[in-house]
Amino acid sequence: MTSHKKDNHKVLSAFLGIDVPDYGDILNCMHCGLCLPHCPTYSLTQLEKANPRGRIALIKAVADGDLEITEGFVNAMDFCLNCRACESACPAGVKYGELQEAARAQIEISGFGTPWGKAFKSFMLGTVFTTKWMLSAIGYSLWLYEKTGVQWLVRKSRILELVVPKLAQMESLSPTVQVPFSDKVLPEVIKPETAPRYKVGLLTGCIMNMIFADVNQDTAEVLVHNGCQVHVPKDQVCCGSLHGHNGDLKTARKLAKKNIDVFEREGIDYLVINSAGCGSFLKTYGHLLREDKDYAEKARKFEKKVVDVSEFLVKVGFETPKYPINVRVTYDDACHLLHGQKISQQPRDVIHSIPGLKFVELQEASWCCGSAGIYNIVQYDASMEILDRKMENIKKTGAQVILSGNPGCLVQLRHGVKRHNMEVKVLHPITVLNKSYKNQDL
Repeated sequence: MTSHKKDNHKVLSAFLGIDVPDYGDILNCMHCGLCLPHCPTYSLTQLEKANPRGRIALIKAVADGDLEITEGFVNAMDFCLNCRACESACPAGVKYGELQEAARAQIEISGFGTPWGKAFKSFMLGTVFTTKWMLSAIGYSLWLYEKTGVQWLVRKSRILELVVPKLAQMESLSPTVQVPFSDKVLPEVIKPETAPRYKVGLLTGCIMNMIFADVNQDTAEVLVHNGCQVHVPKDQVCCGSLHGHNGDLKTARKLAKKNIDVFEREGIDYLVINSAGCGSFLKTYGHLLREDKDYAEKARKFEKKVVDVSEFLVKVGFETPKYPINVRVTYDDACHLLHGQKISQQPRDVIHSIPGLKFVELQEASWCCGSAGIYNIVQYDASMEILDRKMENIKKTGAQVILSGNPGCLVQLRHGVKRHNMEVKVLHPITVLNKSYKNQDL
């Protein structure tokens, strides 16, 4: 049990270990409700337990020993997208994302859940996403599933819808795997033709590596084009964001320490990230490892080197492309770029630099698309309602291309394009920039 002071009395709560929601941050919530209009799950339900204020009240109740970790508590935490739009709206600066992740960690520590569910989660997070060959094997299996026509047969027959409807929902979201993966293509060090301006690391990631290998390639080429020496170490690992967001902070710390060691060995000036979710989590390594006597200071220094690719280009200055791409585009803010990293203008600056593009601002660009890591899998119905709202706004722009800076968003938006029968491409901004540099069509 964990104790804390409440009204000058020591209180025992149901929270355990070091990953306890910060009680001071809980008390910072003024219950003003300014976050409510910005919360996607509250917009769906109008329920107090489905908004940040209500969830913080539940976390406080557990911290105060007034509530056990119950099924209702777990459901309230799991229904949250952790999009962190509430943080952007909060006048008190409540770190809701940290509170929510700590609450999920407490659910994990409590052992709540079915044996099968816990075993599957442990296997996926603790084994698959920490073992490169296993993750690669799954990636190649998905690629074969698509290329051999099995996927077409499964979808055409609708057998999954008849036998396992939930699995059919998951399968409908399966993205196209790109072979070879980017870590098999990119050399460990890529040098520019002239003396390098900067030495930068590139995180190839997990999902980016298998599903958006082309975006990793584009990122490396853009960085080299702008005078960077790019380091892509083969022994880098998953950033740990999936683990951290889903309560497995122990594994997240293990991965964080490995990445710190790997990239610090390279002597880089910056670690460039093209995935909003990864970048947002990497920038919290200092908080994640705050109790580790060997890594706390290393993590604080390391996270200061982490930059989103658009943030980096605008910060150091990048060559304005000269070849036009004549299409109508819109941009959807990835939640963990906008709300997690407070980056909004830099991607737009990159987009505006490309000649020929007709940019149309998206209504509710800051509203979540419903991807949120694995949210679209575990909360499919709610995710699709949120996605449909996004797609209706996109239709109003008349855009031929939707741009976004996060793999989960790209997958979700591509699913939305199919769901709404739209003839629209969904791309990362860095891809369009690289096409302009190389005078290539989209």
